[in-house]
Amino acid sequence: MILNQPTIQQCIIWACEQEVLAPKPGNVNGYNDGHNMQIADFIKSAHAIAPTLTVANTSVGQRILAAIKATQAVVDCNTNLGIVLLFAPLCVAIEQCDDFAQLPEQLTKILNNLTVQDAVDCYQAIQLAHAGGLGNVDQHDVYSTPTVTLLQAMDAAKDRDTIAAQYLNNYHDILHIGLESLTSAINCGESVEWATTFAYLKLLSIIPDTLICRKQDKETALLVSNMAQTFIDKLNKNKDLKSFASELASWDKELKRNENNPGTTADMSATVLLLHAFRLAFSSN
Repeated sequence: MILNQPTIQQCIIWACEQEVLAPKPGNVNGYNDGHNMQIADFIKSAHAIAPTLTVANTSVGQRILAAIKATQAVVDCNTNLGIVLLFAPLCVAIEQCDDFAQLPEQLTKILNNLTVQDAVDCYQAIQLAHAGGLGNVDQHDVYSTPTVTLLQAMDAAKDRDTIAAQYLNNYHDILHIGLESLTSAINCGESVEWATTFAYLKLLSIIPDTLICRKQDKETALLVSNMAQTFIDKLNKNKDLKSFASELASWDKELKRNENNPGTTADMSATVLLLHAFRLAFSSN
């Protein structure tokens, strides 16, 4: 049975709320705000984007732009550009599925059929969101008028932006690192809160965060990834992530003190939760 619009909206809100509440070091979380943003900003943003991402018969680009406009109406900071960029194709794809297993195939179709107008709308959304650390590039700069499809634009950006890379690899990292890690942790008895943190650390340990790369440098991003791997190694021996809560909290403070924000990894973690929510919704139909 195809998921209806209210169900998809509930999945969006739940995923965003769970992501921001999980104790993910370096991000705004249930234990500590940071980067001049608060939990309430993310919760308001989640409720704002849910209706815009589920408007029937609208394109990926239209949904991205509408979601960023809706976000700006309720907060004065960039809480969710990466989330919106990742959620929009999934929301279009899931509307065409009557089983969760169909999602990867449908997603491929959506991504391969992105248009130049999708790129125009997406570029406008990025400009409105005032995303940090973008800089200027020679090819398909977001401050120019696009002449290629959104997929082609993402292809040009994939080496410097993990979110763009997901458009090219059909969300491979989110599905096969993030979702598999979340599922494994939940199956081992972890709460969604700590399973999210595990998935986040797993993603961060394997993929250096590209927001840190842009705002700081690649060396800093690699150091952060190495620390995430340290926690994964400890967990493999202990099997209880919550027992490292105080150590994670200390690292959280250190990352924020040094203005290192693994924001791209957080956006991917939110997307992992959206997929988990979709899967649960199908299983309860």
